[in-house]
Amino acid sequence: MLSLTERYLFILFAFVCSVAAYNTFVDMFKVIGRGQGKLLLNELPQRLVTGTMALFSQGRIIRHRKLSSIFHWLVAYAFLFYFLVNAVDVIQGFTTFRTEQLGVVGGVYRLIADILSVAGLAAVAYFLLRRFLLGDRALKIRDNVKLHPKAKEGVGRDSLIVGVFIFLHLGFRFLGESFHIAEAVHAGGQTDVWQPFASILSGLWTSIEMGELGLNFWIHASWWIALGLILLFLPYFPYTKHAHLFMGPLNFMTRPDRGALGALDKIDMEDESIEQFGVNSLTDLTQTQILDAFACIMCNRCQEVCPAYVTGKELSPAALEVNKRYYIKDHLNELANGGEAQPLLDFAISESAVWACTSCGHCVDICPVGNEPMIDILDMRRDMMLMQDSFPHELQTAYRGIERAGNPWNNPDDRMGWTQGLDFKVPTVEENPNFEVLFWVGCAGAFDPNAQKVARATATVLQSAGVNFAVLGNSETCTGDPARRSGNEYLFFEMASANVETLNEFGVDQKTIVTSCPHCMTALGTEYKQFGGDYRVLHHTQMIADLVGKGKLTLQNGMLETVTFHDPCYLGRHNDEYDSPRDALAKAGATLMEMDRNKSNSFCCGAGGAQMWKEEEHGREAVSMNRFREARATGAETIAVGCPFCAQMMNDANDEVGSPLAVKDVAELVAEAVKKPVAAD
Repeated sequence: MLSLTERYLFILFAFVCSVAAYNTFVDMFKVIGRGQGKLLLNELPQRLVTGTMALFSQGRIIRHRKLSSIFHWLVAYAFLFYFLVNAVDVIQGFTTFRTEQLGVVGGVYRLIADILSVAGLAAVAYFLLRRFLLGDRALKIRDNVKLHPKAKEGVGRDSLIVGVFIFLHLGFRFLGESFHIAEAVHAGGQTDVWQPFASILSGLWTSIEMGELGLNFWIHASWWIALGLILLFLPYFPYTKHAHLFMGPLNFMTRPDRGALGALDKIDMEDESIEQFGVNSLTDLTQTQILDAFACIMCNRCQEVCPAYVTGKELSPAALEVNKRYYIKDHLNELANGGEAQPLLDFAISESAVWACTSCGHCVDICPVGNEPMIDILDMRRDMMLMQDSFPHELQTAYRGIERAGNPWNNPDDRMGWTQGLDFKVPTVEENPNFEVLFWVGCAGAFDPNAQKVARATATVLQSAGVNFAVLGNSETCTGDPARRSGNEYLFFEMASANVETLNEFGVDQKTIVTSCPHCMTALGTEYKQFGGDYRVLHHTQMIADLVGKGKLTLQNGMLETVTFHDPCYLGRHNDEYDSPRDALAKAGATLMEMDRNKSNSFCCGAGGAQMWKEEEHGREAVSMNRFREARATGAETIAVGCPFCAQMMNDANDEVGSPLAVKDVAELVAEAVKKPVAAD
């Protein structure tokens, strides 16, 4: 199709653009390489599968914003298929080959290209209208959030450039096909039944009688514009958010398998060679955390579900990634060549925003490209705590309690006080060394009056089911979760090391641990593996569901009250458990009335990320009040919870508004429904 001159010009143009693209791509990966550690590429076959699945599922984007997700799929699939289309078009430009020579196979290829061209054009038009004409508020970032100066206008400009590029690329390729069909008709042929949309458009060109010269000109012009845009865009790729097309799948391929969603990497506090604890500057981040900035699609989905942002605080996980991206964009060559990076607090996020995070994990769970802004924030807390001695002063009380009394309440009392009022004796591991299940009571269960009721209810359920269990008693101490989530890694290191030693001493690594606290569950079951503690840990609702399923626990199916269940973040998103609490409630006869935001889309209570032990950052409203209003709107009589922190926050909100709602743990409701003890096998 191309003349000899055109072929040489295209080769020269492709060479120049490829060299420029190579240089910018090299800089991009050099910047990523400035991060700590290495991108994880072990178990490469499985990781390739993970990346491929992420590419074609688009990171399970359909879970949120259904209409926009469908249109995004259309753009993505069109663009992916166009890798093949562009290759074929280059071949056809340099040779006499035409896909018509392939018969039905060529016809199917043209049909898919025709449909995806139109679908892609419609989808791009939707996104451009949504952003620039309708001004969707979900795509904006509130003024009280720190945002890179160039991002305020740059995000929209970048979206416009990318959108227009895709629209013109798809559009001129589609036009080229319509000119080809019109040329065939002009020569006495027929329209292409395999390209229904292009054939319809070709009728316009035949009706205005463009003639052979006119059609030939536009065939060549369309080919050059469609493919020339690709070549021109290649060097610009690393500077745009469109890099998410390949950086998103790469992100899924290389990010750590954390076990639980919010599990953090271990810092060896005994390693004297470590000079930087936590993250201060961009280059203190791991390579995969820097890659996050290139993968970010700037869709603000994480922001839309962030409890801190929703309630008016300064934190936007989207802004954090956008700010990282724009900082890199501004200093790409400098950073690639070893330049010093500025502290993240200077450009990426405010101090208040760092301490507003509840570590609910929703930003990580919902991100379609695998970003983990929550991990960045928790790593920054480590730096602020350990390197700068800058943290909310209220946390000092919790730290002092954990250090001196083994619990953040700083309560020196006997840890077995919660057993008072039970009509049976709860044995310790010394009294029952042959126990099969260790009941990890937790600090809340031992010392918080409301949580003590849950501990008694859990023990009652275990006793009624004939479970051979024991507790550590005064040998139990805080898991260190509040310390780790607030950045005090040294204190967590001390608590975890001591607890693992205690648990292994009593042979718990061969037993099952059950706990009423999802935060303890995550620490014991996932993070303690970093310290040599490999334990099977169940949440008490999982144990209850298992006991009922095995017929070891019989419940009365006569509960009269209606119940709405609040999914704890650390049980649900962090540990992927949603069914057991609901199964237990159903077996107890509860009528479940779901909140709009439930299961993986559940809204946080506001206590996680050590918020339980500090004043909430300034915002429009309390996170707990936002959630409580939603629970009350269901019309249920009882809010069921599965976490002592959630119970505290819901009770506080309940007291503040003077509502008659009851707040009860699932274990309490099940204990009330226990019919009779069933002997163990």
